[in-house]
This record gives sequence, structure tokens and C-alpha cells, in this order.
Amino acid sequence: MTAIAPDADAARGHGPAEQSEFSRRPGRGEPARPAVLDLIGNTPMVPVRRLDTGPCELFLKLESQNPGGSIKDRIGLSMIEAAERDGMLSPGGTVVEATAGNTGLGLALVARAKGYRVVLVVPDKMSAEKVLQLKALGAEVHMTRSDVGKGHPDYYQDRAARLVMDIPGAWYADQFNNPANPLAHETTTGPEIWQQTGHRIDALVCGVGSGGTLTGLSRFFAKVRPGLEMVLADPEGSVLKDYVETGTYGEAGSWAVEGIGEDFIPPIADLSGVRRAYAVSDSESFATARELYRAEGILAGSSSGTLLAAALRYCRAQTEPRRVVTFVCDTGTRYLSKVYNDHWMFDQGLLQRTHQGDLRDLISRRAEDGAVVSVSPEDTLATAFSRMRQADVSQLPVLRQGKLVGLLDESDLLAQMHMDARHFKDAVESAMSHDVHTLPPGAPLAELIGQLRRGLVAVIADDQRFYGLVTRFDLLNHLRKGLS
Repeated sequence: MTAIAPDADAARGHGPAEQSEFSRRPGRGEPARPAVLDLIGNTPMVPVRRLDTGPCELFLKLESQNPGGSIKDRIGLSMIEAAERDGMLSPGGTVVEATAGNTGLGLALVARAKGYRVVLVVPDKMSAEKVLQLKALGAEVHMTRSDVGKGHPDYYQDRAARLVMDIPGAWYADQFNNPANPLAHETTTGPEIWQQTGHRIDALVCGVGSGGTLTGLSRFFAKVRPGLEMVLADPEGSVLKDYVETGTYGEAGSWAVEGIGEDFIPPIADLSGVRRAYAVSDSESFATARELYRAEGILAGSSSGTLLAAALRYCRAQTEPRRVVTFVCDTGTRYLSKVYNDHWMFDQGLLQRTHQGDLRDLISRRAEDGAVVSVSPEDTLATAFSRMRQADVSQLPVLRQGKLVGLLDESDLLAQMHMDARHFKDAVESAMSHDVHTLPPGAPLAELIGQLRRGLVAVIADDQRFYGLVTRFDLLNHLRKGLS
């Protein structure tokens, strides 16, 4: 090992008069600005090359490359630092916000780096990855309903406003009314796009959650590129497209895409410059996000799928070449349990499978798709328990060469243990149920319901093969889809 002389730092230019950034400490009364905050903004822009963009050039601004993984890092920094300048947020204070996820993550990243407490109210449709990331940052998460509108006591914005009243030293970020939200995009996002496109841009495709992105960009480009066409990408069920086209709107529907779309017109949203709007279904949004990953290698979230789907429609409808920009709003890593999970997509009806017209249509994990989580009779009970936990299931079919030979559930495992963990080394065959009642695919639904009333699962199989399991949840999900 080579020893370093006491004056080695001085030789590198980091002597007493010049310390490195990592060792420098702020003076008295001078708070340290966390270095990670300097990484917000200046995100790259890339052209779309492997998707059909008609006669147009389409560029993606990769906001997923912000340190918190989304475009909302920009407004998190802008709103918190504006509140600090205005004396609304003081050391030891608490940041409170109502958010569908990414604004909360942006605020939490900035606030926790600066030492503030963070309390967030989020709708229950938020992905598990977002909630876990918020909690990892140290944010306190209050989950509320996503099926109620503004004015309901469980509406996420109303819940957040009440929490502010109850927490001493709390500051409500209120992205829907905060002028520092659009200002972030007017002063950073817009100028970056203008520079990166070489001052050559004809159309910009945006979504609206709070409206900050569209409003800030509209203000910037009104000054430097007045002829720019602003295009709205809106989830089906949101009221914004109707408002842009007619000036009025009716009752909102529901949608699975996170972060964009609204059931009211956000106060800071300036939609006056929008000349074209597209309504995009959940299935098209999710499919487009998946296609982007496979074609261009860009892992994006569900709202990015909505924006890209609208941008592709716009590009393909043009008769003359145009330069179009849209956003990868956030990283797809926080949607692995949803957008990129076939099982969840099938459950939600967002991926279609071959319709069989019998009980096989109720199976969420089909053997023919290789989706069944199973064990063999020779596997250990430890292996079986591990697979149950990993797949979040309470029973496993026991298969030998693809044929059903038994069923193992949690009660079988518990009965085998005899309060002695050494029995985890026992073979599955020693604990499984050998006498399994099965239903052929063509059995009537009433027979399936009767089976589920007697147990937690129905086994769909015949003399030729095992098809899969149907749980009570699967039946309920099947009935729910029939109403939609």
C-alpha cells in the first residue's frame, strides 16, 4: 500500500486555501446546497428512429434522466426554493403536498436533501414502486381514494389541505396554484428545448396534470417562437380535451395512466394556446410505452406512453415535414409492477388474450402462457414457500412433467411444520393434497362458484392437461370486467 504524504492534498491543489468540494463546509449561517440538486435539468434529447413518425422528425426530451427520475424534479426545486426566499418555509418546517406520485418524489428529493419533513397525500392508484421510493426518501405517505372528485373529503387535494392546518410549521406546495410550478418550465425546460433543437421546432406535445409544464412552455415559446403548435395529450376519461375543443366539459371518467389528466381545469393551466388535442386510451398508452422500450430502448412510464401515442398520431397526420418534441416524463422503473407486468395488464384488460369461451378465460396465470407458478413433488417446502412469497400467492399446483399431481397451500405448509423449522427441508409430496377436485374447462360457471365457496381456489384441468387455477379474486375480476 502506498502511503500518502501529509501535504499530498496541497500537491493536488486542495491545500488549506483550496479544499475539494467533498470536504468543503459552509460557513456560519451558510446552508449547504446538496450537490444532487445541481443535476436537475439539462436533460438530453434524442430522436425517434425506429417508430413510424410519418414525414416528421420526432424528438424525446428525456426528463427521466433527472436525479429523481421525472420532470417533476424541476418544480420540486423551484417551488421549495421560492418558498424559502419568500419566508414561507423555514428550517425545521414540513412540506405537504397532494400528488399522483412524481411531484411528491421531486419534492421529497429536494426537501429531504435540505432537511425538511415531507408529508404527502397520494391516490390509491399510484404504483407500488413510487410509494416505496417515497418512503425510502423518508416521506410520510397518506393513501386516499382515487375514485372520488374534488370536494369529497377523501379527495387527495382536500386531504392535504386539512393536514396543513394540523401540522405546525407546514407549508403546502400546492402545485395546482403555485406560480413557481410553470416558472420552472418557462425558465429551464423551454430554453433547453429551444437550444437543443437549434431554434427549429414546429410542435410540442404535452400532457396536463397540474398544467405547469404546458403553461410554462407556452409562455416561453410565445416569446421566441410564436407560431409553435401546442398539442395536448390527454387520457380518455379526462375532461381537458373536451374543454380545449368546446370550452365546456362533462363528468370525468376514470383512467389508469398516472400523473396526467384531470376532472377539473387546474387554476394555473393556460390552455388557450392549445390548437390540437388527442384523447388516448389506457390500452394505447401502455402499449405505446412498451413499444418505445422495445423499439428505442427507452424505459418510460405510462404518461410518456400517452404523450408518445399522441405525438405519433400528430406526426403521421402531417403532409409536410415538421420538427416535433415531446417528453419521456419519468422512468419506467417505477412501473415495472404495472405497465411492464403482463399479469397486471391482463387483469386490467389492457392486454388481450385468446378468448376461449369457457372457464379458461377466468385464469389469470395460464399454463399455456408459461405463467403458472408451481412446484414439483420433489421440491422442498422451503422452495414452495419462497415461490409463494415471491409471487404473492397462497397456493401452488404441484406438477410432474406438466401434469397435475397435487395442490399445496399455506395450511398444508403450516400443518407439516409441527413448530419445527427443520421440516422446511421435507419434500412437497409429504405435505401436498393428493386428492384434488378439478373442473374441466367446459364446466358451468355455477359449478365454479360452488367450488370457490368451499375453498380458496378452483383447479381447471382435464385428462389431457392442467390449465391453471381460478381464485375468488379471479372470479371477481372477471365479473368486474363484464360491467366495464
